[in-house]
Amino acid sequence: MKNDNDDGEAAVGRRGFLRGVGVGALGVGVLAVSPLASSAKADSETYDEKRKSRYRVTDDVKAYYRVNRYPG
Repeated sequence: MKNDNDDGEAAVGRRGFLRGVGVGALGVGVLAVSPLASSAKADSETYDEKRKSRYRVTDDVKAYYRVNRYPG
């Protein structure tokens, strides 16, 4: 495909531009993620703590049920 720019300058095509942007974003992504990588830590909850109920009927939950007309 012939470019409209015939004065001898190298014009960056759409694919070349997008390829460059993609490579740059990939490099930034790798740099941003690398400090977050850390060693895995063991779970600190006991078996009873894991099995306990975490659902609490608070005022917010009651309001949600009331507004959405769920039977109480």
